[in-house]
Amino acid sequence: MPKKETQLTAAQIAAQAQAMEEAEIQRAFEQGITTLRDLISPSSIEIHSDYFRLGTKYGRTLYIYGYPRALITGWLSPLINIDEVLDISMYIYPVETTVVMKNLQKKVTQLEASISVNTERGKIRDPELEAAISDAEELRDQLQVGAEKFFRFGLYVTLWADSLDELSFVQRKIETLFGQQMVFSKVASSQQEQGMNSTMPECTDQLLIRRNMNTGAISTSFPFTSADLTQEKGILYGINMHNNGLVIFDRFSLENANMVVFAKSGAGKSFAVKLEALRSMMTGSEIIILDPENEYQKLCDAVGGSYIRLSLNSDIRINPFDLPKVIDAEDANDALRANLVTLHGLFRLMLGGASNQPGASNAPVLTPNEEADLDQALIDTYARAGITSDPLTHQSTPPTIANFYDTLLHMGGSGPTLAARLRKYTTGTFAGIFSQQSNVDINNQMVVFNIRDLEDELRPVAMYIVLSHIWSIVRAEQKRRILIVDEAWQLMQYEDSANFLFSLAKRARKYYLGLTTITQDVEDFMGTKLGRAIVGNSSMQLLLKQSSSAVDVLSDVFKLTNEEKKRLASFPVGQGLFFAGQNHVHIQVIASETEESLITTNPATTKQR
Repeated sequence: MPKKETQLTAAQIAAQAQAMEEAEIQRAFEQGITTLRDLISPSSIEIHSDYFRLGTKYGRTLYIYGYPRALITGWLSPLINIDEVLDISMYIYPVETTVVMKNLQKKVTQLEASISVNTERGKIRDPELEAAISDAEELRDQLQVGAEKFFRFGLYVTLWADSLDELSFVQRKIETLFGQQMVFSKVASSQQEQGMNSTMPECTDQLLIRRNMNTGAISTSFPFTSADLTQEKGILYGINMHNNGLVIFDRFSLENANMVVFAKSGAGKSFAVKLEALRSMMTGSEIIILDPENEYQKLCDAVGGSYIRLSLNSDIRINPFDLPKVIDAEDANDALRANLVTLHGLFRLMLGGASNQPGASNAPVLTPNEEADLDQALIDTYARAGITSDPLTHQSTPPTIANFYDTLLHMGGSGPTLAARLRKYTTGTFAGIFSQQSNVDINNQMVVFNIRDLEDELRPVAMYIVLSHIWSIVRAEQKRRILIVDEAWQLMQYEDSANFLFSLAKRARKYYLGLTTITQDVEDFMGTKLGRAIVGNSSMQLLLKQSSSAVDVLSDVFKLTNEEKKRLASFPVGQGLFFAGQNHVHIQVIASETEESLITTNPATTKQR
C-alpha cells in the first residue's frame, strides 16, 4: 500500500509540472503578441534594388546630389506642402572653420593655377573658373570674420504609395519639383534599406551622401514652411492635409469671430458646423442655432439643450416688440430707437407680399406716406404701453402686434389699409405665434430654434423675428456665444432680412458673438452686395465641395489658385478649404465615433446604428 501511494504522488507531480510548463508557454505566447513592438510592426519587409515594400506599402528613397550656385529662401516649401505621403530627413554636420579655410586656400590656388595655364596656352577665358574663384574668396572672407559657418548637408526623401505605378508617378512629381529649382536627385540604388533607415525618426545617416554648404545656404532649407493653423488654445477643426498636422484654432482670437460655410448638399457642411458647436461647448461657449430643417435636435437632446419648435400649433410665443434688457448706458439710451429700426424692416417683410419676393419688380414695398404712418404707429404703440426713449420706462410690459394693429386701425391716413394687410398675423391664419407676449427661455448652453414646421410664407418672417429676439438677448448680457444660421440663403432673398443679417455680422464682435452663416445656394448668396459684405465681415470661411457653377464665383471672391479651383469641385465629403485670417489650408473634418453618432444626418449611417 505505501508503494502505491508513492506512485500516485509522482503522477500528480508530473501532471502539475506539465500544466505549469504549458501555462508558461501560454504566457510567453500572449506576451509575444501583445507587446508594443508587435502591435506597430509591419507584417513583412521586402528590399529590392530601387524600392522596398513594408507590409502593403511601397517605398523608394531618393537622395539629393546636386544644387544650383544659389538657393532661394523657401525652395523646399513646394516639396513640404505637396499632397503626397513623404518622409524627409536632413542631416547637418558642422565643420571646423580652420579645416575649411585650409581646404579653400588649396582650392583657390588650384583654380588660379588652372586659369594661368589656360592663359599661357592662349585659351579663351573660362567664366565658370572665374565664378568659382570669386565664390571661394567671398566665402573665405565671411569665414574669416565669423559671419559664416560651414556644414556638410545631407537631404533624403522617401516616397510612399500603394503600388509601384503610383510610386513612379510620385517620383516624377518630386523630380519635376526639384528640377524647377535646379536641384538634382537620384534613387538610392541598391541602398534602399539604408535609405529607409536614414529617413526613419532614428537620426541615423546610413547613406552618408553630403554636400558642402555655408550658413546662408543651409538657412534656405528651413523645413517649417508648411501652411499651419495651429494655436495653443482653441478647438480641433480637422486635419491639415498639407502636412497631416492638426488644425486647432480659436475663432475669437481673430479680428472678428464670424464664419461662413459654403457647400453643396451632402458635402458635410452641417456635420462640420455641429462638430464645431459640440467642441466649442467644452470651452465654455454658448451655442444658439436657427434650424430650418430639424437637423440639430439629436445633438441638442444629447447635450441637454433647449429645443424650441416654432409652429402655428405650438405654445411657443415670441414678441417682436420686446426690448433688450441692456446694461450698458449708451445701449440703453438707444434701445428703443434700435428696435424701431428692426421693426421697420420686419413689417416691410410682413406687409410686402408679392412685391418683396425674389424676381419681383423693383417697386417699393411701402410708399413714403405708408412708411411715415408706420413709423408714427410704432412710436404711438410703445407710448400707449408707457414706453418712451427714457430708459427707465423700458421695464414696462411691451406691446404686441395686436396692439400695433389696433393703433393702425384707429389712426388716419394709410393706417387702416396697413392694418388690413397685417390682419393675418393678428386674427388671421398666422395669428398667435408672434402676436402675444414672449414665453421663451433660452437660459441654456445650447438653444435650438426649429422652424421646419412653419409655412414657407411665414418662414422668412420667423427667421427675422427669432434673430431679432436672439440679438436682444445677446446685447443684454455679454458672453462668449456662437450663433449658427443654417440655410441663410432664405434670409438673403429679401432685402430687409439680408440687411439685418449683415448688421448682425458687422456688430457681433462688440458683444462677444461669433456668427456662423451656412448656405448651399452660393450663387444667390454671393450675387448680392450684402452677401459679399457678410463674407467680407467674416474672418473665417470653410469651403467644402461645390457645384461647378459655384466654383467660379468663389474663386473670384477668395482668389483661389487653379489647383484649388479644380479641387473645390471634386473634394470628397468632409474635405475643403479652411480660411482663417490671411491663411488657409486644405482640411479634412474628422470626428470621433461618439461625436459622429451624435451629429451625423446620413440616413444609411443612422439606420445602421
